[in-house]
Amino acid sequence: MSDVQIGLSGLGLLLVFIALRIPIGISLIGVSFGGLWVLMGWKVAWGSLGLLPFQFAANWVLSSVPMFLLLGFVCYHGQLTQGLFRAARVWLERVPGGLAVAAVMGSAGFAAVSGSSIACSATMGRIAIPEMLKARYHPELATGSVAVAGTIGALIPPSIILILYGVVAQVPVTGLFLGGIAAGVITAIGYVLVIMIRVKLNPALAPQVDIRTPAAERIAALKDTWPVILLMIGIFGGLFSGVFTATEAGAVGALMAVVIALAKGSLTRARFSAAIVDTVLTTSTLIIIGIGATLLTRFLALSGSADYLSEQVLALGADPVLIMAGVVIVYLLLGLFLEPVGAMLLTLPIVLPIVDGTGFGLLWFGVILTKLLEIGMITPPVGMNVFVIKSVVGDLVRTSAIFRGILWFLVMDLAVLALLMLVPELIMYLPTRFG
Repeated sequence: MSDVQIGLSGLGLLLVFIALRIPIGISLIGVSFGGLWVLMGWKVAWGSLGLLPFQFAANWVLSSVPMFLLLGFVCYHGQLTQGLFRAARVWLERVPGGLAVAAVMGSAGFAAVSGSSIACSATMGRIAIPEMLKARYHPELATGSVAVAGTIGALIPPSIILILYGVVAQVPVTGLFLGGIAAGVITAIGYVLVIMIRVKLNPALAPQVDIRTPAAERIAALKDTWPVILLMIGIFGGLFSGVFTATEAGAVGALMAVVIALAKGSLTRARFSAAIVDTVLTTSTLIIIGIGATLLTRFLALSGSADYLSEQVLALGADPVLIMAGVVIVYLLLGLFLEPVGAMLLTLPIVLPIVDGTGFGLLWFGVILTKLLEIGMITPPVGMNVFVIKSVVGDLVRTSAIFRGILWFLVMDLAVLALLMLVPELIMYLPTRFG
């Protein structure tokens, strides 16, 4: 058996392990270690297992991941984001589907201090869905709008997925953050349009609010948003002005969140402990998957499988646009079954050479990939955001109803994806101008 055949056999075995529901991090490490053993002998395999995990985990940029996670969890447990929805609600109450629109805008604001779509969905779900159901919003609209709004969390910086992509693809994280801003804003606008158009066509989905909040109460509601606004100014102001790097921004943001929550009196010892535990567990999971992906990259490189696959794809002579369309279809299919970080780190060793060979920029592709992965967060049967919302609403709304609620938003997601691919300047404008 040739080296390439050993590499391809390893990929096939990896898919079998994933189909058997073996955790993706364990599958990656096991297959890569075994493949290196068969390919190069046990000394190389053990040497790689001893060296590569350290090299990956010791990456300086990667240190921002636990800090941004801590920032988001402190905001969540410290209840720093509840004012976002309340302010959006009173200012958008006369807009068709105002509460659902407020949930989208609140999620976009929380995304700027979170970096996690699951955290966005869980936080806004607990705040917004009870309000919408109480206002007699259709359950499908109420739950579907919050489930999809959570996906903005991985697009608008800080984004954990963009940080991990930057580490693996060796693309500047600050440039990825700048590119993600446009994608996140356009996505949020698309969701708002879906809500307003659907409610305009079928007002029964979201009964109009008859009362008008006095101007004084509207102004007062804006005061509740100061924690998030202060965090955004501190993080992005310092980041994009060059005061500190993207890596340092996570630590600065986490410290600011703790200080603000303590000043508000909303961060108890129990809540801070919960934030620490959530941060440690999530970081550990991501690191294990990342180590597995690093070992897989080494295995595929030594076997020549990655180069072989990319050469075969490029040798087909297809138009680069068609090749990218094929990549998009692959990720949409993977999103049906795999969680985003696993799907990304599993495929990047193979996909990056293909994308690079087509001439498309890796920074642009990082944002497109993040959008693709977030679409997978709402598509059945896995749809992690949908199950997060289900855990919030309990027996009040069936899972099938939540999935039906995301269908129109899914169509908008695909339209936004097509727009970002056809007009790459939308993503590249800010990185080119300020990166």
